[in-house]
Amino acid sequence: MKLKNSISEYTEEEFIDFLKEIFKENIADTDARLDELLEHFECVTEHPEGTDLIYYPLSDYECTPRKILEKVKKWRAENGKLGFKNK
Repeated sequence: MKLKNSISEYTEEEFIDFLKEIFKENIADTDARLDELLEHFECVTEHPEGTDLIYYPLSDYECTPRKILEKVKKWRAENGKLGFKNK
């Protein structure tokens, strides 16, 4: 997957695919690609919780790509940030 410059360049489905790639790389043998993906996640989401949204959710229920997307989307809207690209 090609990483995009900002969250507004991702559709919601593309961002979910990006999150799925993070989950996949989290169990890979090395962290090289994972480190790049996590840094990109923090950069494009700008969410104050950063990767804690992935690694320290309030519950297992909230630790899915869809729930993480919802939290990012909600926070960005509440803080006047650009949202995801329309399909």
